[in-house]
Amino acid sequence: MNSESIAYSSQRESLGILLGLVRAEIVRTMEAEIAAKGLELRFTQFLILKRLARQGPMGATELARSVELDGGAMTRQLDQLESRGYLRRCPHAQDRRALRIELTDEGTALWRQLTDCNDRVLKAAQRSLNATERKQLHDYLERVLHALRDKD
Repeated sequence: MNSESIAYSSQRESLGILLGLVRAEIVRTMEAEIAAKGLELRFTQFLILKRLARQGPMGATELARSVELDGGAMTRQLDQLESRGYLRRCPHAQDRRALRIELTDEGTALWRQLTDCNDRVLKAAQRSLNATERKQLHDYLERVLHALRDKD
């Protein structure tokens, strides 16, 4: 490796590091917005509420996969959210061994409060981009995600 490529790589973050830094800033900013509302809620719990609000009731395994948590971590998060009255575990209509996780009325009301926070954070994150660039960024990130998930 020549010194020119070393200098270049040290001036710009790698894609992986950059994506990680962006995610960390979104998490930090979102948690600050939530705290400013006087709510005790972590980003992961916010994601759980968001998934349930947008996609409706689902099984714990599916929900855990969608927010990238293992089973034990998901159980702890669900226990906390359930104890606060934001969600409930209900029997599955077709499989009596399974449970469906759904928002309560309190959880739905909380999600409505959090939607403003979410919108503000994402708008701030993209404020230096015009509408075309925002669309392109979204498209690029979707394509990267699909490429990484495509095992063929």
